[in-house]
Amino acid sequence: IIEEGPIAYVREFECGDFKWYAGFGFPSRKLTLLPTFDCLAMLPLKDLIVVFLGLASCLLAGVSNAASPQTDSDKANSDEENKVQLIVLGIAQDAGFPQAACRKSCCAKAWRDKSLRRHPACIAVVDHGSSQRWLFECTPHFPDQLNLLDQFAEPEKSDLGLDGIFLTHAHVGHYVGLIHLGLEVIGSSKIKVHTMPRMSRFLRTNGPWSQLVKLDNIELSPLENGTAVKLNERITVTPFQVPHRDEFSETVGYKISGPSKTVVFLPDIDKWNKWDQKIEDLIVGCDVAYLDGSFFENGEIPGRDMSLIPHPFIKESIQKFSLLEKEQRDRIRFIHFNHTNPVLIEGSLQEKQIQRAGMHVARQGEVVDL
Repeated sequence: IIEEGPIAYVREFECGDFKWYAGFGFPSRKLTLLPTFDCLAMLPLKDLIVVFLGLASCLLAGVSNAASPQTDSDKANSDEENKVQLIVLGIAQDAGFPQAACRKSCCAKAWRDKSLRRHPACIAVVDHGSSQRWLFECTPHFPDQLNLLDQFAEPEKSDLGLDGIFLTHAHVGHYVGLIHLGLEVIGSSKIKVHTMPRMSRFLRTNGPWSQLVKLDNIELSPLENGTAVKLNERITVTPFQVPHRDEFSETVGYKISGPSKTVVFLPDIDKWNKWDQKIEDLIVGCDVAYLDGSFFENGEIPGRDMSLIPHPFIKESIQKFSLLEKEQRDRIRFIHFNHTNPVLIEGSLQEKQIQRAGMHVARQGEVVDL
């Protein structure tokens, strides 16, 4: 069967339960000869001549095409197929949006309208050239996010199709999706999970996660603060440790570098002034920065002391980053929104305030070419 190209001559014939086509006189880069010798033996001589003339013509056309210079269209298609891309699979805080048992106005519309719902913060990196895929975070919404990733970049094989998972820390919205890799669900085999030392120890010594390790559902791969991990010839990932409520593990963000761009993924951190590094330096050194935007402003959770949840408020970040150059502010995309955060609603006054400041709100499904 010859695919693509203008056809100068074609003959259709049947063999067994199949209908075959043979032709010649048209250039093609794809050539698949499907009939078996048994099928060919059943053909009349005139159809055999058509088959072999078509085969010879396409082989000659293939040689001609191989010798021809690559066209702009061919190069564009090749570039598209070989891209390294980042896709945002979730933008909400650990529990997703809407949140369980929330019957307040912040979640009411999302309970009625499923299109407004959002998954917990999670990104994926896909190398289309090598058909490799990595997750950053393994959230409670893992099944939905894996399906979303499949729609964007279908795995080459019928298995899980993940070459690794990077975890930031041991708060529930960032790692509990690992349970889907266990015996009762997928029963995966040695999926590489990249973790810092305390996070690794937490998974090894606490059930049910320890069973994932024991049964080789996952394979823990150690990370070191500030040390780059080379995923392949085109992608490197560097963890950097940040202050947070580290009850069970340390907390890290990631700097992800592709062939042409670098992205920072930092969904969780305490107030900026608690870090011994300048977040501005990280922003200046990357192309896109996904930063903690859990809460828009103080008082967002009535009846709770928000000093016990010391994330940087978006309003604080807007003020802090206002001294950056316009082009640098344009790199910032807030992510990891609590269900009370009004920026979850597209077009909200709070989102417009962020946009006026020259920054952005991350949106589920957005893609960055790396």
